[in-house]
Amino acid sequence: MKLSSLDYSLIIGLFSIILFVGIYVSRKSGKNTSEYFLSGRNMPWWLLGLSMVATTFSTDTPNLVTDIVRTNGVSGNWVWWAFLLTGLLTVFVYAKLWRKSNVNTDMEFYELRYGGSPARFLRGFRSVYLGIIFNIMAMSAVTLAAIKIGQVMLGLTPVETVLIGGVVTVIFSAVGGFKGVVYTDFLLFFVAMAGAIGAAYFLVNIPEVGGLSNLLDHENVSGKLSILPDMDDKEALIMIFIIPIAVQWWSAWYPGAEPGGGGYVAQRMLAAKDENHAIGATFFFNVMHYALRPWPWILVALASLVVFPDLASIKEAFPNIEEGKLGQDLAYSAMLTKLPSGLLGLVLASLGAAYMSTISTHLNWGASYIVNDFYKTQVNKEASEKEMVNVGRISTVLLMVVSAVLALSLTNALQVFNLILMFGAGTGIIFILRWFWWRINAWAEISAMFSSGIISLIFTYTSFGVYLFGASGPVETEGIMPGWAQFPLIVLITSIVWIITMFLTKPEEQAVLERFYKQTQPGGPGWKRMLALSDKRETIIEKNEKWSVPNGILAMLLGCVFVYGCLFSAGNWIYGNTQKAAILTVMTVLAGFLLVRVWKKMKNTIL
Repeated sequence: MKLSSLDYSLIIGLFSIILFVGIYVSRKSGKNTSEYFLSGRNMPWWLLGLSMVATTFSTDTPNLVTDIVRTNGVSGNWVWWAFLLTGLLTVFVYAKLWRKSNVNTDMEFYELRYGGSPARFLRGFRSVYLGIIFNIMAMSAVTLAAIKIGQVMLGLTPVETVLIGGVVTVIFSAVGGFKGVVYTDFLLFFVAMAGAIGAAYFLVNIPEVGGLSNLLDHENVSGKLSILPDMDDKEALIMIFIIPIAVQWWSAWYPGAEPGGGGYVAQRMLAAKDENHAIGATFFFNVMHYALRPWPWILVALASLVVFPDLASIKEAFPNIEEGKLGQDLAYSAMLTKLPSGLLGLVLASLGAAYMSTISTHLNWGASYIVNDFYKTQVNKEASEKEMVNVGRISTVLLMVVSAVLALSLTNALQVFNLILMFGAGTGIIFILRWFWWRINAWAEISAMFSSGIISLIFTYTSFGVYLFGASGPVETEGIMPGWAQFPLIVLITSIVWIITMFLTKPEEQAVLERFYKQTQPGGPGWKRMLALSDKRETIIEKNEKWSVPNGILAMLLGCVFVYGCLFSAGNWIYGNTQKAAILTVMTVLAGFLLVRVWKKMKNTIL
C-alpha cells in the first residue's frame, strides 16, 4: 500500500507536535515526583476526562471490537459494555473518596487503609504485580495491534513496527511525564475520533459494501446485528451477557475498569483539582467511552464481514502476514487499506496517536508504582526527588522493552483480555467493600490475589482444568462442566478463600482504622463498630452524618440508563429502527434529567 505525501505530512506532523509537547513540559515535569506522576494535583475535569478516553482509545481496542463482532456479533460487546456498571460506581461513590485519600498512587492506599508488615508487603508486591506484570501484558496487547497494523497497512515487519513506535513513545513518555501525557491526550482524542468516524463513513460506502442499507441486509451481517444476545442460544446468552452483567463487572479486576477505581483512572482522579473535578472527569470518561466511540468500530467490523468474510480471504489478500498473527482482529487493519489518500494518513495518524496515548499512560502509571511503591519503600527510603524521577524514566524504558518483546509472541488481543479477566476474578468485591467495611484486612486482599491467580492457572493450563471444562484447539474435548462455568467458579472459590482468611486473621489495629476514617470519611453502617470503639477510647472523629452511598447507587443506576440509552438509541438510529430509537432517546433524556436532580442532592454530601 502506497502513502501519498499528504499522508506522510499528517503522520509526521502529529508525531512532531507530540514530541514537542513532551520536550516543552519536561523541565517542569522533572522537578519532583508529584509533578512527574500527578502534574501537581491541579488538573481540570474536562482535561482529565479526555485523557482517560484517549488512553482507552488504543490500537488494540478497534481490533478487539472487530474480533468480538466477527465472532459473536454486536451483542458480544457485552463482555466489556458490562464494565459501565463498574465505571459509574467509581464515578458516584468512589471518586470523591480517592481524591480525599490524597495518596500519590492507589498502591500507597494500602498503607493508609491497612497497617504493619502485611500492608507494606501488599503495597510492594502489588506494585510489581500490577505495575510490571499486568501492565506489561496490557501494553503487549496494544503493541500487538500496532504490529498487525504495520504489517497489513505499511508492510513493516513486527520488529520494525516495535522499534519505530516504541522509540518515539518511550522518548516522549520518559521526558514529558504525566503532564505531557495529559496535554497531548487532548489533541490525540480529537485526531483519533476524526479518524475512526471518517474511516467508518468511507468504508461503509465503498463499492464492495454498497452503503449502509446494503450492509445491514447482507447475509454475512444480518445475523450479527442484534444488540442483545439470542435468547434461544443459552450458552451464548450466559457467556456474553448474563455472566458479565451478573458477575464480571463487580468481581474482576481489569485495567481502566477496576471495581472501586484504581490504576490509571485512580491516577487521574488523584491529579484532579478537587473531589468534584475527580467525579466530573470519571463521568465524562464513561459517557464518551461507552456511548460515543463503539459504533464507528462496529460499523467497520460489520463491513469487514462483507469484504473479508473469513480468515482465508484475509490471508489471500495479505499473503505476507505471519501465520502466528492471523486472526479475526486483523480484519480492521485490512479494511483500512481501502481508504483514500488524505483520509488514510489521518487514520494512520489517529492509530499512531491512539498507540502513543495508551502506551504513554501505561508507562507513566507503571513507573509511578515502581518509584513510589517499590523503589522508595523497598530499595532506598532516603531517595531524593531527582533520583526518583530518574528511576521513573529508566523504568519507563525497561517497561517498553519488555512489553515489546512479549508482543512479538502473541496472536490476538482477546488472549490478553481473557487472561487478565481470569487472573483478577474474585478480587473485585474486596476493592468495593474495603472502603465501607472495617473488617476487611490486608490478609484478605493477599489471599484473594494469590488464590485468584493460582486457581486461574490450574483451571486454564492443567489437565485438571481440561477435565473440568474441556479444551479447544486442534483436538476439542468436552469437560464435566460447561465452559461458561469457569469464570464464576474461580470467583466463588476465591471469595470463599479470602472470606475465611479474613475471619481467621486479626482485624486491623483500631488506630489504623481511625486514621483511614478521618482521612476519607467513607461513612455507612460498616463502620459503626469501629466508631463505637473510638467513642470508648475518646478518640475525636468527625462522623459523616450524610452518607452519600445510597444516592450514589441511585445515580449509578440512572447513569447506566442514560449511557446505555445513548449507546443503544444511536445503534437503532443507524439500523433504521426509528420507533425503537425514538423511545430509547426519550428514555435517555428522562434518565439524564433525573440524574442531574440526584447529583444536585449528592453535592451537599460532598462539599
